[in-house]
Amino acid sequence: MPLLFGLDSGGTKTVAALADGRGEVVRLVYGPGLDPFSMPGWRDSLARIVHSLTAGLEEPVSCAVLGLPFHTEIRSVSHAQNEAVSSLFSCDVLVENDVRIAFDGAFTGKGGVLVLAGTGSMAWASAAGSDAPHVRTGGWGDLFGDEGSAFWIGREALAMISHELDGRAPNSGFSEEMLARIGIGADEVIDWTYRLENPRRTIAGLARLVGDLADEGQPRAVELLQRAAHHLALAAKAAWKQADPRTALRWSYAGGVMQNALVREAVTLSLGAQPLPAILPPLGGALWRAAEQLKLPIDPTWIERLSQQLSAQMRQHTQQETLK
Repeated sequence: MPLLFGLDSGGTKTVAALADGRGEVVRLVYGPGLDPFSMPGWRDSLARIVHSLTAGLEEPVSCAVLGLPFHTEIRSVSHAQNEAVSSLFSCDVLVENDVRIAFDGAFTGKGGVLVLAGTGSMAWASAAGSDAPHVRTGGWGDLFGDEGSAFWIGREALAMISHELDGRAPNSGFSEEMLARIGIGADEVIDWTYRLENPRRTIAGLARLVGDLADEGQPRAVELLQRAAHHLALAAKAAWKQADPRTALRWSYAGGVMQNALVREAVTLSLGAQPLPAILPPLGGALWRAAEQLKLPIDPTWIERLSQQLSAQMRQHTQQETLK
């Protein structure tokens, strides 16, 4: 029976799995993010993840699909990723951008636009079918883009803190609350920020603190998340206008920022359409693409089986992490 390898990696974590031709999940593992800019040892981490899944297999992997950050965005990075992946497999391999496999999981061959907002952000759209033209908007990176992402929210939060601290903005209590939750004083902001070992990941982590404050009704935190939602909706509209302007917008979402109810509701209001639940998580999108590559028969039962098993194993991992 064919053996499928799927991997989804973003800026902060990686999850990979093996599934058989029936959509039964055989193994699932987590690992660190494989961001080539913030994780210098990403090649070694990738190798460890692959080996942990494939060690001791009686049958070789038939097809592997990996969604990696920055793939197809920077030529030298894509080349390095392709080389690293090819050295680890002897089967058919497909390396994609991590947002593309999230799109595949959300729609499994149907048309729509995926709004992804995690460490970075991007909207990805296609009219229908895995071979239809694909359009992406946003995703220009944290130096001048990725609006609405966790990193963008964290960076904006630091800017808002600085403005309140030096009097450029009235004191709303936002800076005091954020600094207390970070665990630093007002005179430590610069030192803390510029000494971060992994600035991208740590600053993105501030988005969760902003979300907590927004849930408590802190007005400037609410305003910041509303701005994030505006940018995400703008990206979705631009992507769908290019992909399928004559059809009513269908959309779904992925990423930690979109799990925040305030952000999700604001995006929904701006787009004028309720989101469709993702059919499969991004990891499921990678496994689905692998099955497509092998031309396996995929029906709703196959997809539902894969979805349920991935959900169960990922939920079990989350519970185990909570108990640690």
